[in-house]
Amino acid sequence: MLRKLYDWVFSLARHRHATRSLAVVSFAESSFFPIPPDVMLAPMVLAKPDRAYFYATVCTVASVLGGLLGYAIGYFLEPVGMAILTTLGKADTFEASKVLFQKYGAWVIVIKGATPIPYKLITISAGVFQFNLALFVILSVLTRSARFFLVAFVLKRWGPPMLKIVERRLALFTVLFLIVMVGGLVAVKFLH
Repeated sequence: MLRKLYDWVFSLARHRHATRSLAVVSFAESSFFPIPPDVMLAPMVLAKPDRAYFYATVCTVASVLGGLLGYAIGYFLEPVGMAILTTLGKADTFEASKVLFQKYGAWVIVIKGATPIPYKLITISAGVFQFNLALFVILSVLTRSARFFLVAFVLKRWGPPMLKIVERRLALFTVLFLIVMVGGLVAVKFLH
């Protein structure tokens, strides 16, 4: 079932309304849909490298708006949010997540928002735990844009060969990206 859904989303990248579909998938993935927008973003950037950053912008805006829906689901409709988390197999880690959010809320959003971890887990949890909404939006914009613009840049610059390398080494690239991001934040804190 999930493979069919993945293939369907991938096929949308070749459709004449691909940009609209990309926005819808990005929006939905941030709150309830299981397939990430990268499935569409990558082939769209490879097909039209000159529009790479436009596509990244569409992903970012739609993802942040979808994140607000996820936040609202968690905040106003906690039982629905918990049902989504249960469907994703994450309800059993709810208490551990709660402790993490209470202690390191901003860092949880920064780290998980920039990684391939389903963003809906963060958005719904942020709502359930009533995380500061303004900070949530700022961090969502930063992390989602960093992720999508990085994908767009890599694919625009190095094309299909780099896509294969990134797919094989995604965890390594994610860790390196997070080290650079955290290092930059620490440097800014100490330079202030």
